[in-house]
Amino acid sequence: MSVIEYASILLIALSLSADCFAVALGGSISIKNYRSSQVLRTALAFGIAQAVMPIIGWLVGQTIIDLIASFDNWVAFGLLAIVGARMIWEAFREEKEDSKAGSDITRGWLLLTLAIATSIDSLAVGLSFAFVENINIWLAVSIIGIVAFAITILGFYWGRKAGDWLGQRAKIIGGVILIGIGLRILLSHLLG
Repeated sequence: MSVIEYASILLIALSLSADCFAVALGGSISIKNYRSSQVLRTALAFGIAQAVMPIIGWLVGQTIIDLIASFDNWVAFGLLAIVGARMIWEAFREEKEDSKAGSDITRGWLLLTLAIATSIDSLAVGLSFAFVENINIWLAVSIIGIVAFAITILGFYWGRKAGDWLGQRAKIIGGVILIGIGLRILLSHLLG
């Protein structure tokens, strides 16, 4: 893999981690006195979910790749563009989640639900990986999982200082990066 491919995977991982960051940021604001064990538990759940979902998407993509081989670059671009646009749209949508305020996001069903919900975009990205030549899926999902783990921890610790506004900006930046990477994949196939 080239440096550009490594950089692309790292940017994808950072983009996918925007939701993890936003949830951790909100969680740290609603849980005033959280412990390190709560942060670690949440970061592990989010990191594992972010790593497993692309594998599922990639496996699904591997089963249908022969059917769409002639236009797979368009599929990869479309999936990344949709996920990126959705992240941007969600960042601008004014939806308050006051019902979750004060809930402990680091335990039980709420943690599991949030881990899955924040990793749905990773499923689509994993599907797009099936259409990219010479991708090391195991390296990619390892990077995605590790970055999600680290970004979740950062979200908790920055939450006390940064407030809600940074979470929305992180989603916008992540969405723009995913669309840009999708364009790079499309252009490299069209021009290369």
